[in-house]
Amino acid sequence: MSPKEPPRRRVPPPARSRPQARRPAAAKKIKLGSHRPRLRLVSLGLTLVMLAFVVRLLQVQAVDASAYAAKADKNRYASYALPAERGRITDRAGIALATSVDAYDITADPTLFTPESTKIPDAAEQAAALLAPLIGKDQAELAKKLKTPRTRYVVLARRQTPQVWNQIKDLKKVLGEKASADRAKGGPGANVLAGVLNESSTKRVYPNGDLAAGILGYVNAEGKGGGGLESSLNKELAGTDGKISYAQSGGRRVPTAGTHETPAVPGSDVELTIDRDIQWMAQKAISDQVAESHADRGYVIVQRSDTGEVLAMANAPGFDPNNIAQANSAAMGNAALQDAFEPGSTAKVMSMAAVLEEGVATPDTHVVVPNRLQRGDRLFKDDVDHATWNLTLNGVLAKSSNIGTILAVEQLGKTDAQADNVLYSYLRKFGIGKPSGLDFPGETPGILAPANKWSTSQQYTVRFGQGLSLNAMQAASVYSTIANGGVRVQPTLVRGTKGPDGRFTPAPAPQQTRVVSEKTAKTLAQMLESVVGDAEGTGTKAAIPGYRVAGKTGTANRVDPKTGTYKGYTASFAGFAPADNPKITVYCAIQNPTKGSYFGGQICGPIYKQVMEFALKTLQIPPSGAQPPNLPVTFGGND
Repeated sequence: MSPKEPPRRRVPPPARSRPQARRPAAAKKIKLGSHRPRLRLVSLGLTLVMLAFVVRLLQVQAVDASAYAAKADKNRYASYALPAERGRITDRAGIALATSVDAYDITADPTLFTPESTKIPDAAEQAAALLAPLIGKDQAELAKKLKTPRTRYVVLARRQTPQVWNQIKDLKKVLGEKASADRAKGGPGANVLAGVLNESSTKRVYPNGDLAAGILGYVNAEGKGGGGLESSLNKELAGTDGKISYAQSGGRRVPTAGTHETPAVPGSDVELTIDRDIQWMAQKAISDQVAESHADRGYVIVQRSDTGEVLAMANAPGFDPNNIAQANSAAMGNAALQDAFEPGSTAKVMSMAAVLEEGVATPDTHVVVPNRLQRGDRLFKDDVDHATWNLTLNGVLAKSSNIGTILAVEQLGKTDAQADNVLYSYLRKFGIGKPSGLDFPGETPGILAPANKWSTSQQYTVRFGQGLSLNAMQAASVYSTIANGGVRVQPTLVRGTKGPDGRFTPAPAPQQTRVVSEKTAKTLAQMLESVVGDAEGTGTKAAIPGYRVAGKTGTANRVDPKTGTYKGYTASFAGFAPADNPKITVYCAIQNPTKGSYFGGQICGPIYKQVMEFALKTLQIPPSGAQPPNLPVTFGGND
C-alpha cells in the first residue's frame, strides 16, 4: 500500500484587477485648546459657591447664631409667667385684712375636644355643660373656647379655689372610669374632660368679708388692684412676676429636657393704721343706723387726734370684695372720701376759730340773736323758732345758732367782703377745698370757691356750713386739728411696708401745719364741751359717763346728686375725747334719712357715743377726772 499523497493546496483564483484608488489629500491637523483655563474657571466657580456656603455658615453659626437659636427656642420652648405672691394688707396689729391663697387657673387643650379626637361630635358642648356650674362661666362661651382652632392652650377661668379644681378632678376621674368600662365593651370610651388642665395661681381673699372694703378696694380678674388701696398701692403689693421656660413637643412638656426658671419676687406687705376691732364697731354702728333711718348712706371716721392716723373709716352700705360680681356698684368705692356734701353746723367750729384767733370775741362775748335776720337777699332763721336769745359766743355754738354765727363772723372785718376774706383764709388752713393728703383714688377735694366769687347768699351761708362742700375725712380732720392744739396733722392710712426680706419700712412722717394757736384750740375745746355737757346744748346724746366729751351737731340741707337741687338732709356729729386731753376724734354723717329724726344730734350723736366709748376702751384711754369749765351759754334773761 502506497502511502497517501498529501492533499493538494487549493489555490485561490486570481483577483480581478481593480483600478487603483486615488489617495486623498492630506487632512488639516486640528489643534486642541488648552484645558487649563476651563479648569481654572470651574475651580473659581466652585470656590465662589463654597465661599458662599462658608460665609452663610459663619453668619448662621456665628454672627446670627443667637437670633436663630432664639427662633428655635421659641418653637421648641414654651414660656409662662410665674405670678408673684401679692403682699398682704394688715391692720395696725398685723391682723390680715387682705391676703392671697393658693388657687388654680383652669385651662384646656382644644385639640382634645374635637370629634376626631373624642369620637363624639359634641364633646366641647358636653364638657362646657359640665364645667359651667363649677367655675361660674357661661356655657356657650366655654364651648366656644373649647373649639378654638389652631391652638393647644386656652384659659377657661382664672384664680379658682382648690375646692373647685378638686371638683373638676373628681369629675374627670369618674368620667375616666366610665370611659375605660366603655372601651372594654368595644365602645369609643371617650372622657370629654380629659383635655381640662390646671396651672397654679393665687387668689385674693378678704377674711373679714366687707370689713373696711371701702379702704381696701378689690383685685380684678387680671390680678391687679381695681379700687382702694389695692389700686393705689398695686406696685408695692404686686411684686415682680417670674418666668419658667421648658422644652415641648406636640404641645406637651418634655420631662427630660432642661427647664429655665426666673423666680417670682413676692410683693410687700402693707400695714395700715386701721384697728380691726374699732373698724368693726364703726361699721356696725353706721350700718344699723342707716338701715333704721332708711337713709341713702352714711360714714364714720375714727382718727388719732395727735398723730393723724385713721383708726377706722366705715361706709354703709358696703360691699364684699370677695364677690365683686354680686356687689352693688353704687355701694362700691369709698364714699367717706368720694362724697362731697355740705357739712352744715359742724363747720361752725371753723368760723368760731377765726373769730377767737383774730381776737374779735371771747367765749363770753354777748350776742343778741333775733328770731329772723335780714342779710343780702335772704331772711335767715335758726332750726327752731324762738324769741330773741341773749347768748354768749359759747352759747351760739352750744345752741348751734345760724343767726348768732353770722353776727359773730361779721366782726372779722369792717365790711362783709373783708370778713369773707378772713374766713376763707381759715377754711383753707383747715384743709377745705383741697385733698386730705391720703392720696386715695377718687378722693374729692370738696368745693370752696374763692371769697370774691361767693354769691350774696353764700356770703352768709358759708359761715354756718352751707354753700361749701367737703368729704368726711376733711370734716374729721378739722376736729382733730382743734384737739391737737391747733396743729393740723395730715391724715394717714398706711403705717409702713414690709418687704420680702422681712424689713419694715415706716411711712413718711405726715405733714404738720399750725392753723390756730394752742390757746384758741383749748378755748374751742371747752366751748365744744358745752354742746354735749350743757342741758341747753344740741349734742347731749353724745355724752359718755365718766369722760369729758367735746363735740358739735350738724343738720344741713342736702344737695340731691341726681337732680342737683336741695332735697333731704345731711345729719352729722363730730367731736373728740377726752376733751381736756384729746386722743380720739370721731366723725359721723348720714345722708338723706327718711324715717324718724333727721337731726344730727338725734341720729349721729348716739353713733358717736357708741363708737367713741368702744375706741376709748379698746385703746385703754382713761378719763382725766378733771371737772369741765361749764362756760355760760346765756347772759341776762331771754325774752
